Amino acid sequence: MITKLRIDPALAESEFGMACQRIIPWSGAADEPPLGAMACFLDAGASSAPDVHDQDEVMVVLSGTGTVLLDDERESIAAGDVVVLERNREHMVVNDGLAALTWIALYWPLHEPRANA
Repeated sequence: MITKLRIDPALAESEFGMACQRIIPWSGAADEPPLGAMACFLDAGASSAPDVHDQDEVMVVLSGTGTVLLDDERESIAAGDVVVLERNREHMVVNDGLAALTWIALYWPLHEPRANA
């Protein structure tokens, strides 16, 4: 069976200070996948909320330009860039361009590991 999804800001919900459309796992998935993915949409002049999690993350920039802040590091990004964000480091995205900034965020594991009690 082929499952087809469409990346569309109209299908996104507000998360992390921006619009996010969860694409992995998808509705009706038979098994839980080992990773998650979401399409992220950030309006011109906007910033995502600071975030930190115990998951590695890769951003694939689809359109627009901006800046990624990772702890005290800054990196300009643009369509076509792939950005690796190490786990447990605070990060946020700033759209300092004139158009919407969109990217796919892939993260793993799907769920953050629980702290050992």
